[in-house]
Amino acid sequence: MRILLTGSSGWLGGALAPRLRGLGHDVTGFDPVPSAETGIVGSIADRELVMRAVMENRIEAIIHSGALHKPNIESRANSDFVATNVQGTLNLLDAAVAADVQRFVFTSTTSLMISQAIRDGFKGGARKAAWLTEAMAPEPRNIYGVTKLSAEHLCRLYHLQHGLPVVVLRTARFFPEADDMAHAIEQSDANTKANELLFRRLTVEDAAQAHVAALEKAPELGFDIFIVCAPTPFQPDDCEALIRDAPSVVARYFPEFPALYARKGWTMFSSIDRVYDASRARDRLGFVCGTRFADVLTALAAEQTV
Repeated sequence: MRILLTGSSGWLGGALAPRLRGLGHDVTGFDPVPSAETGIVGSIADRELVMRAVMENRIEAIIHSGALHKPNIESRANSDFVATNVQGTLNLLDAAVAADVQRFVFTSTTSLMISQAIRDGFKGGARKAAWLTEAMAPEPRNIYGVTKLSAEHLCRLYHLQHGLPVVVLRTARFFPEADDMAHAIEQSDANTKANELLFRRLTVEDAAQAHVAALEKAPELGFDIFIVCAPTPFQPDDCEALIRDAPSVVARYFPEFPALYARKGWTMFSSIDRVYDASRARDRLGFVCGTRFADVLTALAAEQTV
């Protein structure tokens, strides 16, 4: 397929573009930042440029992973988020309809699922962890979440009005930067990321593969939204204990973890406040992340026996 990939110079784009090419696809990268993966340097807010990119390259599928993200909130105006994340998505959807594009994959975020009320509950001593699925009605707490949810609504609208097959992937954390979790301040970045694989993280390689799966399945699904995250070992019944004493819950599922962590000098979060449930992606999209917390423990065990 001839694929337009927005965000091609980003962390996800750098992992996804080579994977798509390896599968035999013709990939045109589109990003405001030049890179080896980007053939078109510009903003998706530029409607004429988007239309030209789709038409001139005879695009058959669009993977829209380009956006302003949460870290941009401090340096960019709300209007910039609307221009890129909302108007830019609208431009791509209009171009897709005009060019009879047959598949559209949109990279969204689990961040939009955390409302201010949920956030306040975490800070104020919630009685149990939040169990988060696609069934909940999001109420985003910042401009990033608002614009990503608005873009999701546009994707749904264009499926309803024009029959455009669209798959929305609400990805959990996969960025390489150090995390900002308050209770992880004294942990190494690797320790924090390993812990998060239990409930709110995936690797960038798995994020890329999820987009490949969505691209393949879009015509069959028509329209759907999926949480994409490493599979959690936890169950909803664990949520009260996860808030009170997360290490004891983890130890029930992984009895070897305390000793492995102790030898490494790592610690588990004392409390886990949310769990993203990716089972719907497994059941309907046929996708499961290849890397999970158990793999971290296997690696630690191998490292410690050398």
